[in-house]
Parts: sequence; C-alpha cells; structure tokens
Amino acid sequence: MSDDVDQAGDLIALQEDIGIQRVRAQLPAGAGAAECQECGEPIPARRRKAIPGTQVCAECQTILELKAKQRRAWW
Repeated sequence: MSDDVDQAGDLIALQEDIGIQRVRAQLPAGAGAAECQECGEPIPARRRKAIPGTQVCAECQTILELKAKQRRAWW
C-alpha cells in the first residue's frame, strides 16, 4: 500500500514540475523588472533568473498570493 502512495506522490510531484516548466517556457527571458512594482525594492538576480518575467519581489509575491487566497475564500 505504501508503494502506491509513494508512486502517487511521485506522480503529483512530476505533474507539478511539468506545469512549472510549461509556465516558465512561456515567460519572456530577461523581461523581468529590476525593482519590485509593489514596494520598489530591488529584485535579487537569483529570483529574476529563477522566475523570468517576474515583476515583484518574493515578499510582495507572498502578500499578493495571500490576498488572492483570502478573496477566493469569501466566494
């Protein structure tokens, strides 16, 4: 039984990785902002490289995602 659960977990992880790769492939390389559009702070080069096209820093992205999640919870 645990083998089935492990295989299911591996399949989910693989599907998530494929989804992330698809989104990244659609983003224009190097088109990200050097400064966060929300707070104005510099976006670290590692983040810009990991997420091409990013417009916000990690902290602001977290806040935006939490706000979006809260809005969805009300519907």
